[in-house]
Amino acid sequence: MMKRKFAQFALLYCLLLAAASLRAAQISTIAGTGKAALGEMSGAADAVNIGQPFGVEIAPDGALYICEVENHRILRLDLSTKQVTTIAGTGKPGNSGNGGPATEATLTEPYEIRFDKAGNLYVTDMKAAAVRKIDAKTKVISLVAGTGTPGFSGDGGPAAQAQLNQPHSIALDENDGLYIADIGNNRIRKVDLKSGTISTIAGDGTPKATRSGAKAAGQPLRGPRALCVLKNTLWIALREGHSVWKLDLSSNEITHVAGTGKVGFQDGPGAQATFNGPKGIVAGPNNELFVMDTENHAVRRVDSVSGAVTTLAGGGPSSKGFGGDGGDALQAKMDRPHGITADASGTIYIGDTNNHRVRRVSK
Repeated sequence: MMKRKFAQFALLYCLLLAAASLRAAQISTIAGTGKAALGEMSGAADAVNIGQPFGVEIAPDGALYICEVENHRILRLDLSTKQVTTIAGTGKPGNSGNGGPATEATLTEPYEIRFDKAGNLYVTDMKAAAVRKIDAKTKVISLVAGTGTPGFSGDGGPAAQAQLNQPHSIALDENDGLYIADIGNNRIRKVDLKSGTISTIAGDGTPKATRSGAKAAGQPLRGPRALCVLKNTLWIALREGHSVWKLDLSSNEITHVAGTGKVGFQDGPGAQATFNGPKGIVAGPNNELFVMDTENHAVRRVDSVSGAVTTLAGGGPSSKGFGGDGGDALQAKMDRPHGITADASGTIYIGDTNNHRVRRVSK
């Protein structure tokens, strides 16, 4: 009798654990009013306008940093106090201020941000055709790559004298390598931050189909829009290629992982799953990848081993809009979200771009 009761208890416990693991993720708004116009430079998160948030990133200090494209700023959201402050940009477009305080510099549509081990912030200043750096201690902004004039040049030389064309995404490795999604050139460029030299590691400038299992250098890439580094692998979301790839940073071999290359919204094995214009990618805490499937208004999960794709938030083209706060994230409506990041617990933060809000998905 005791054995039977113990078995029943064990079964009930397992069922409860399974139910907890299947509990729907919840979505909520954590910043932004839904209005895009330039307003206050600082204030409560629910009172500061955030015009078109794109890149979002958790900083070493635990705060969430936000690229505000419409108002050309970088914002810092203290997740404890729920206060927003401007840490770069004046609210007006431009390409000035290098060598001075970041708050006095002008940016033009900053798209994405990343932090290095020392806490320095790197930003893609997309319309200024440049990548810039904000020093963690001095808060001084400086130029890392790009001349400010769109084009393609400079491989093998100083990155600050090279031309970029619509740099969208950046990623950092553990060896002072900075990777740039030079999407207007259909290339991925690498800056050696020790020497300052820039090179092309993937793409030949043509937006054609990529061949899986081949060297990435010298072959086509179809819209390399988003990048992240997980261990010794550079993960790539192709915007026009509607797919996810991985690039071995040691061998330079590029491999297809998920997405058929055709527009769609289908979960399942990587070879059968479909995306629509993915524009963000980030590594999660469990060797998983979260992809911002922008034109599907959804967050997708990609298993980094099997390539299997599942949807975590949003629900395809028909889910465009705004809604769902406080409820099941799969029932949420978003409007062309771009930015995505995750903290150590797997909580996801979203730049819900056309809703002018930053949202959070958590269990």
